[in-house]
Amino acid sequence: MGEGEYLGEAIRQFRGLKKVADRALAQTASPDFFTTLDEESNSIALIVKHLAGNMRSRWTDFLTSDGEKKDRHRDSEFVLEPGDTRESLEHRWHEGWSLLFSAVEPLAAEDLRRTVRIRGESLPVLRAINLQMGHYAYHIGQLVLLAKHFAGSRWQSLSIPRGKSEEFKARRREGREQAGPSSKGLSSKRQPGTRGAE
Repeated sequence: MGEGEYLGEAIRQFRGLKKVADRALAQTASPDFFTTLDEESNSIALIVKHLAGNMRSRWTDFLTSDGEKKDRHRDSEFVLEPGDTRESLEHRWHEGWSLLFSAVEPLAAEDLRRTVRIRGESLPVLRAINLQMGHYAYHIGQLVLLAKHFAGSRWQSLSIPRGKSEEFKARRREGREQAGPSSKGLSSKRQPGTRGAE
């Protein structure tokens, strides 16, 4: 994979992660948004708050300033404070993703060979992107698990529903056959972040 292809794939994966998280949030009732499973667990609200804080810090002036901004207070991201409503936290969440895409989408292949700093440590841009992608996937997995737990029988699967794998494969085969050889490449494409890891 070339550097230009990597950037396209990284953006695709980030968009896939956001899509999965947003679909899980859409199934989360407001009381459950703030509920913790035990004293050591984070609520969905705190996961959203932490990731929003991380994204604001990491992606603001991505190439030119340290990714750990002086005005970031990471510990506060794991505490609900006055004014932390669902609306305000989800607003920060979407702002964070906007900063991410504004930083990554304009990058050129040669930018991957540049370095950025995070907490004073110098890192290649490519590694910095990979670190954040892994970090976000880790927490979004937690978010989805909590959302599914609270939704119970109301949960709508974000990928292939349990027990439906064979049905899914049959539909894909049928779709390819109906599309014909000229459309085979298009019909085999998966939605970002939703089908490739089952």
